[in-house]
Amino acid sequence: MKRVYLVTLLTCLIVMAGFIWCFNYLNLSGGKDHLTVGFIYDNDESTPYTYNFSLAKDAVEKKYGEKVDILTCSNVLDDEMEEPLRDLAKQGCDIIFFNGYSSAVMELAPEYPDIEFCQASYMDMKGVTVPDNYHTFKGEAFEGRYVSGIAAGMKIQQMIDEGIITSDQAIVGFVAAFPNSEVISGYTAFFLGVRSVVPDAVMRVCYTETWSSYALEKSAAEQLIEDGCVIISQHTDTIGPAIACEEAADKDRDVYFIGWGQSMSEVAPGSSIVTARICWEPYVLSAVEAVMSNKTIEKVVSARIFGSDASAGFDCGWVEMIDLNGPIAAPGTQEAMDKAIEMFNKGNGDFVFKGDYTGVSISDPSKTIDLKNGYTENEYTSYPLFDYVLDDVITVIE
Repeated sequence: MKRVYLVTLLTCLIVMAGFIWCFNYLNLSGGKDHLTVGFIYDNDESTPYTYNFSLAKDAVEKKYGEKVDILTCSNVLDDEMEEPLRDLAKQGCDIIFFNGYSSAVMELAPEYPDIEFCQASYMDMKGVTVPDNYHTFKGEAFEGRYVSGIAAGMKIQQMIDEGIITSDQAIVGFVAAFPNSEVISGYTAFFLGVRSVVPDAVMRVCYTETWSSYALEKSAAEQLIEDGCVIISQHTDTIGPAIACEEAADKDRDVYFIGWGQSMSEVAPGSSIVTARICWEPYVLSAVEAVMSNKTIEKVVSARIFGSDASAGFDCGWVEMIDLNGPIAAPGTQEAMDKAIEMFNKGNGDFVFKGDYTGVSISDPSKTIDLKNGYTENEYTSYPLFDYVLDDVITVIE
């Protein structure tokens, strides 16, 4: 009798082992044990924006190792997107990520229904019909901008308290790429962060009309410094503005820098205070996990979901502050930043775009805004939509 039981048990074990083998071999679970992941960059890793985005690629490599093959294309202009996209598709990519702003991605996605296309959002996606395999995502940048503005304001207040400048010299400079809502939302949040510490501060903005030009960005920063700005930040893609601040510091000028995307502590150790960055890693890792397990990306990602669009801030690790320069930053800066981050983690950030301010829309001068009742950014889309230049306190340098 015992022998019969033993034979029965062994038979069951063999059958079970065979079932498990078939289950995995035939992929009956619907998942995948290997992926080919593509990345298309608008620039290369020598520039802060692309370097910051490439950290997500590094995170995928670290987490999945031999389970993934990663293919990359760099320096792809928006109007040259089609060829590298098709090339990655032919090489068998299961999912492709883009940090550029080309509409070609959404247009070509239906031709490759077995590939998931994930693009850093570049437009308001509300009401836009997109292919089932097309997704957009972006960290809520205004949160990091506001907190970095607090760090800038703390430094300006320290300079005032120590008699280095007077309150009417509390002038902030911003090197901006284009006059669009993404850039304007960012520099306005930054400025309002400054004003939460220094209520009399004003800001001057200089546009370069390009995302990436070291010469133009450095020249714009130098102009702002000559115009009396004591803090410079940027929404462009090179180290030019940081170098301009560092050279001013070398000449005993009291000018400091607030970074975006990549720490500037190495290139500007004497002037860089802190950097805010969008963390692309949480979304990219979750999207890869979703494809690996044959799940819908938006059901795996931890974020605020708007159809196939996703956004999040400090609360989900999509935005962070890095490399606070203790010897340069004003005392209490870390505590002030932490307090603001805690507020973001508890709410939706409605306190940022709020106050006794009015502004005019850059896209439609007939539209104005009064911020007494506040404005909610990223309310229904991951792409920033605030495009009002605040009256009297922000000046655009022609």
